[in-house]
Order: sequence, then structure tokens, then C-alpha cells
Amino acid sequence: MLHIIFGVLLFIQSKLSIPYGIAILAISFLLVLKTENNHNQVLYVAAYAVGSEVMLRMTGGYVLYEIGKYSIIAYMIMGIYFSGFSKNSFPYWVFLLLMIPGIIVASVTLNLDTSLRKAIAFNISGPVCLGISALYCYQRNITIKELDNILLCMLLPIITIITYLFLYAPSVKAVVTGTDSNFATSGGYGPNQVSTVIGLGTFIVFTRVIFNSKEKWIKIINIILLFIFAFRGLMTFSRGGMICSFIMVISLMFILLKTVKIKSKYKIIKMVAFSVIAISLIWGYSTLETGGLINKRYANEDAAGRVKASRLSGREDIIEDEFNMFLENPIMGVGVGKGKEDRQDESKEIVGATHNEISRMLAEQGSFGILALLILGLTPLTLYINNRQHIYLLSLFIFWLLTINHAAMRIAAPAFVYALSLLHIYTIEKPNNAIQEEILDK
Repeated sequence: MLHIIFGVLLFIQSKLSIPYGIAILAISFLLVLKTENNHNQVLYVAAYAVGSEVMLRMTGGYVLYEIGKYSIIAYMIMGIYFSGFSKNSFPYWVFLLLMIPGIIVASVTLNLDTSLRKAIAFNISGPVCLGISALYCYQRNITIKELDNILLCMLLPIITIITYLFLYAPSVKAVVTGTDSNFATSGGYGPNQVSTVIGLGTFIVFTRVIFNSKEKWIKIINIILLFIFAFRGLMTFSRGGMICSFIMVISLMFILLKTVKIKSKYKIIKMVAFSVIAISLIWGYSTLETGGLINKRYANEDAAGRVKASRLSGREDIIEDEFNMFLENPIMGVGVGKGKEDRQDESKEIVGATHNEISRMLAEQGSFGILALLILGLTPLTLYINNRQHIYLLSLFIFWLLTINHAAMRIAAPAFVYALSLLHIYTIEKPNNAIQEEILDK
């Protein structure tokens, strides 16, 4: 209710976003300093920063545009200072060192009139946020209850976003006229980023429906939230975030079915049935509200039903361009930030920043980018072998992997969520749900 009120207040007066953002920073730093991170408080405040980042950008409440990533880096450094880090986290020290050659190359290749600081900060703040967060989280012991609460801290400010979106565009029919990503239904901000964070919120609400709804009235509230989140996510008409959310849910269901005993499998099957019904109802309502345009959007058609020439809204041209840069500079790359600059200098059709972190790292960091990506891709999967109790690991990893392919690392969410996949789950208390308890007992 408090975060719904926040959404109403920010819609009525967007200038309140500035003190809201400052208050988040001040309270977070004070909490960590006062407690000296005795119960992993940095993870809770970082999760809240992830959930509130898009809301602050949407309403102009940021001190610096990248304050979400910078604040998380600061929290994690404080956490490492108070609580240390695993001696086995050396892969992420290597990962951070692999960022340096691309920065050095950029200092030579970027145009004189280009701000080196801004170009590097825009492209590297995400990977650095990931690296520092990974150092803190790597094999850090935490209970499943604590992880559920961390995810809840991420969810709460996303509820504020949902509230704001309903007030900003109460009538979907009035603002949806085509099949392109819709800024009006995204609060006037980038649909891709809004869809990404709502998709993440949808997954978190889903986990709360199945694991954290002991009482009937709580389950009803969570189910209502699930429907609302999924609907507003679809209404952004940005496909990446919602497709990612759907795959995360499928991954979680697969892990549960594979892990639990026969008795619990029936419960999982009921959840699958519920999910199918829920998706059908949400999609049907979305189809009615948009006059069938949402169907055409996901079928890659325009409003007239013609198949669009580009399946990725032109992003494949940037990916191809960056891959060619890598082939021409396979060792050192062209330098951090140089990819976008080259597209502007050569007057290419699409001159914007990349939406794909993988192709960007290949182009701008060359072979060092390949090594960095291998570390990021293989380490969580290796940890999962001896950490099967971390039932969210694969879903969180999938969020990172899919998000960096359609939204790069423009927001802090993929960096921090990736780090959460590195946590080591153990049990010292009874979990919230019988299914979780059965998995932990294994």
C-alpha cells in the first residue's frame, strides 16, 4: 500500500521524485553503516535500488543518470569491507581486469571531441556493477527465506511503477494505435527498460504466489498482482521483458518438476495448469484491450497485418555492424564506446547505442570480451552443480542472459540479478513452503 501511495504521489507531482531518490540513497547508506552489514543488508538495499531505478529515471529523480549502478557498486564495496569476500571469487577479479584493455584502447581511438568519461561510464558501468556485485555474492551463504525477502525488496518499487503507469495511461485503447513499442503505456519512458523491469517483477510475483502465500487472502492479492503486472508488461509493446519473464517461469517449473518427489509433483502440475490458464486469460484480455494489436506485435506484424522487414526493430543491423568490427579488430577490439561513435561518423542508418551486450563486448573489447563472456556464462552453471538448493539460480541466470541480448546493461537489473545467482543457499530454519523445504532437505 505504501508503494502504491508513492506511485500516486509521483504522478501528482513528479518533482517529489528527487527527494524520494535522495531518501533511498540516504536511508540505504545509513542502514549499512549502522548495521555494519551484519545480515547482508547491502543485498536488500541494492535490490531496492534495482527496483526503483527505472521509476527514478522515468520521473527525473536521479542525481546522476547512472546512479542506480553507482549506488549498487558503493553498497557492494561497503559489504566487502564489512563482510569480506570468498577467496574462490578470483574469476570475477579476472573479469574486472579484462575490462581494462578496452578502456585503454578507447583512450586512443575515441574522437577528441568525445567525452572519454561519459563514453566509458555508459558502456562499462554495467559490467563493473556486475563484477563488484559478483565478488560480494560469490558463494556467500544465505537462506531461501532471505533470498525471497531480497526479491521482495526488488518488487516493492516496481509496484510503484505499475501504479504510475495506470495513472499515466488509464485507457490502453486510447493510446495503442500501432504495433511499435509504446511510450504512452510505458509512462513516457523507454518501453524496453520498463518492460524489462516489469518482466522481472512478474517473475518475482509468480514466485510469491507459489512459495509465499500461506494465507488465502495473501494468495489472492499475489494472484491479482500477477495479472496486473503481466498485463501492464504486455501493454508496453516491448517484447523482450515479457518473453524473458515467461522463460524464467518455465525454467523454474522445470527445476521444480525435476527436483521434487512424486507427491509434490502434483502440486507443481497444478501450478503449471494455473499458469496456462492465467496466461490465456491475460492474453485474451490484452487482445480485447488492444483490438488484436498485441497479437500482431508478437507476430512481428504492423497494424495492417503485414510482416515487418526487421524482426528485432533494426537491432540486427547493429549486431552485424559490431560483429564486423570484431572481425576487423579481433585481439583488442575498437575500444569502449567506439562502436556507437563509428556508426555516427559513418552516417549509418542506425546510429544508436547497442542493445546487445554480447556483440558490444566482442566489438569493443575483442578477445578480452570473449574471455569475459566465458567467465560470466560458465561460472554460475558450474556453481549450480553443487548448489541445487538454489532453485532460482537458472531463472536468474536466464534473466541476465536474455536481457543483455535485447537491452544490453543499460539498467542495473541484469548485473545485480546475475550476482544473486552466485549465492549459496543453505538452511538453518524452516522455509516458507513445503516444496522449498523438500528441495533444501536434498
